[in-house]
Amino acid sequence: MSLFAIFISALFVNNFVLSRFLGICPFLGVSKKVETSVGMSMAVTFVMLLASLITYMLQVLVLERFGLGYLQTIMFILVIASLVQLVEMFMKKASPTLYEALGVYLPLITTNCAVLGLAILNIQMEFNLIELVVNSVGAALGFSMAIILFAGIRERLELSNMPRAMQGFPIALISAGLMAMAFLGFAGFSIG
Repeated sequence: MSLFAIFISALFVNNFVLSRFLGICPFLGVSKKVETSVGMSMAVTFVMLLASLITYMLQVLVLERFGLGYLQTIMFILVIASLVQLVEMFMKKASPTLYEALGVYLPLITTNCAVLGLAILNIQMEFNLIELVVNSVGAALGFSMAIILFAGIRERLELSNMPRAMQGFPIALISAGLMAMAFLGFAGFSIG
């Protein structure tokens, strides 16, 4: 598979939020404002890329070499948790307002199944290092695109006149479903 096909596939066709349904918690929780969505997407992008690289090295250099493949999931979780702690400490120093805005959702990156899912899928798909980076960047940008677009929709919905029963979370879930259906249209594209 070409690098372009891997990138487009990760970005649109196999979008982690809208096609694979991974990372739904931050997608629904942090997407009330575009500003916090951008901050969360930057943090998730950084963690996804770095976690993919580190877990790949861990898999190739330690787990496979010493026959410890059964420890893959627990080792990957430990790597991701450590990375999130580093990102959290950096954000607290660099951007206290963004750190406060993200609130409880920043530590939730630790349990964000999109990050762990990407690390495991990269290994299962047997990507080499370059393909892994391209897939990770595509997946992270796909996550970012989905959460930022959804935040823009939710901001517009707050200004809309709609029945009281539909305001807030109900219309957000309907909008997320419509976005997922729209992204399902990319599944018919064959790139390569």
